[in-house]
Amino acid sequence: MTLTQKPAFGIFRSTALVVGNMVGTSIFLLPSVLASYGSVSLLGWFITSVGAIFLALTFANLSRRFPQSGGPYIYSRRVFGDFVGFQMAWTYWIANWVSNAAVAVAFVNFLSYFWPALMTNPTYSFLMSIGILWILTAVNALSLRHVGNIQVLTTTLKLFPLIAIIIFGFFKVDSANFSPLLTNSKNMFFTIQQAAALTLFSFMGLESATIPAEQVQNPKRTIPRATVWGTLIAAFIYILSNFIVFGVVPSSEVVGACSPFSQVGEVLFGSWVGPIIAAAATFSCFGTLNGWILIQGQIPMAAARDGLFPASFAKVSQKGIPVFGLIFSSLLITLLLAMNYEVGLVEQFKFIVNLTTFAILLPYLYSSAAELLLLLQENKNKEKIQFSKAMLIPIIGIIYAMWTITGAGTEVVFLGSLFLFSSLPVYVWMKAKQNSK
Repeated sequence: MTLTQKPAFGIFRSTALVVGNMVGTSIFLLPSVLASYGSVSLLGWFITSVGAIFLALTFANLSRRFPQSGGPYIYSRRVFGDFVGFQMAWTYWIANWVSNAAVAVAFVNFLSYFWPALMTNPTYSFLMSIGILWILTAVNALSLRHVGNIQVLTTTLKLFPLIAIIIFGFFKVDSANFSPLLTNSKNMFFTIQQAAALTLFSFMGLESATIPAEQVQNPKRTIPRATVWGTLIAAFIYILSNFIVFGVVPSSEVVGACSPFSQVGEVLFGSWVGPIIAAAATFSCFGTLNGWILIQGQIPMAAARDGLFPASFAKVSQKGIPVFGLIFSSLLITLLLAMNYEVGLVEQFKFIVNLTTFAILLPYLYSSAAELLLLLQENKNKEKIQFSKAMLIPIIGIIYAMWTITGAGTEVVFLGSLFLFSSLPVYVWMKAKQNSK
């Protein structure tokens, strides 16, 4: 970035980046998955929202200490060293571009409402998914200001119908629709824990404003505000919209539904609302993909600057954009789409949730631990009561992350461990290159 260039992200664009990256594909699909647990799954949303708010406060505090691009990677490496920092960057980066592949497929799925051939012809679907991927990659490579404008626009367009459903849906809520509270006589505590693990996927992105910190105006002030306010807005939308879905449509009809919000919209307003919900879902995927493509270049750039990723990832354009990282990640996404383009959305969505949950939790756990350690090291300079309140935030973040990991299931932990172990040979290779210089 040149010295005279003004950073692209102010408070509105930064908040839109946080909200846009969180409120994406999952809000339109998760109600149908969670309905299989019963209406008790709403408690999973509430617990995850509380945990996410404490994590957002942790990231807000850390961003004031370290206002550099890289977010969770910077925090982990500064406090725990190269090895932990590299683990965080590696798993987060892989989860990032893998998730982007799923979002691109979801975009095509929702667009098929207006062009049915996309659903029946895999070739059309594949070409459309990589087409939108590379269009947004080009936008990210050319202008971060345009990226921010797209986030503001798409966030507004997708929130409008959701807020309308929340407002008008309260008048149609029927308590009978919340039955059964718990399906298949499962243990209630474990069911809530499983639901919380699934809903965590929807909060992936609360750290988004911390990652392109060098492109943010007044980062020590803007990033904390955008992170906390963005998380609060998303939590508000998630909890209330899912409450309306469960209260307006019987749970038996929500289970496995391709578009539960369309069902609610038709009950509230009539069949004419279908295209509006489909358009909102399409805009949602478009904005989410736009924001996450931005992120896929920033994390490897930060790691490459420290010699932990290949040097090519650290190269930036005159506008400070890591073009190589963007293009390389999108090439990997294209390859993944080419290998799996005949797989349906629902199956791919479930796979992505399982594949990325552990990788989502890792930066949250490391960042909370980093904040806690920094506070303990600063204990001498704080009053006892003030110090205790400050420590409460990262402690709750750590407890929440660990609790969610235990509820995510063995498959998630297994896949996440593979992510983690796959980083070891790369780390050894990069450190060997450093030592040979």
